[in-house]
Amino acid sequence: MSNEKKPNGALHTLIPIGDFKAVLGVDDREDKISRFCLVTSTLTIEQYCMRQLLRKKHFELIEYTGDLLLTFREYPVQRIFAVYVFGSGVINPHPCGFITSEFALQTPTKALETPPSVAGEILEPEFYEMVPECGTDMDFPFSLSLSPSFKRYRGLTAVKAVYYAGYPTGKTPADLASACMELAAWNMARYRGRKIGTTGIIRGSGRDGEHFELSMPENVKMLLEPYRRKVI
Repeated sequence: MSNEKKPNGALHTLIPIGDFKAVLGVDDREDKISRFCLVTSTLTIEQYCMRQLLRKKHFELIEYTGDLLLTFREYPVQRIFAVYVFGSGVINPHPCGFITSEFALQTPTKALETPPSVAGEILEPEFYEMVPECGTDMDFPFSLSLSPSFKRYRGLTAVKAVYYAGYPTGKTPADLASACMELAAWNMARYRGRKIGTTGIIRGSGRDGEHFELSMPENVKMLLEPYRRKVI
């Protein structure tokens, strides 16, 4: 299988290949170069933005230091599959701060449907929420807000989240899609041998008349600026 494709056969691209070919007016004979340019451009954009922009499932382990607001690395978050808590030196910890026998005396038995474990206990949804809510297209880091009861949790060391984050192909924001289109078209022109992507000026100690090629057009960088990783 080509390394240009994901295991499920879908291209790793921010825009559909059909849209790219339609805009550039290319036919199926140029499928191979179109795929290559789209995948290369998407990977270049993700590297420049320091993010994984396409939707995929993430498994993230976050150290717990007492803060009830834990920020996820990837965003926007589309869906949370599960949240697990990990503790050390505690037998059968529960989010309310009691060991299992204590907890059983103070809560309905249904709360014990998921057997706790020192290896990682699944956390029921009522003990956390997303900020902002899952499923929004806000391009800003998402956080997991834990219940205040975690302040009573003895021995909690980490929280593991399994979640979907990123944009599905075909639902990429317009400016991000434009950046991918521009960069892929720019790369295609280069591979076709056209004089596109050069600075037009002499740089540094280059020989007389020597031009150095840009790694990414400035207009693409401007489109991508809002999507570069934000640190909060």
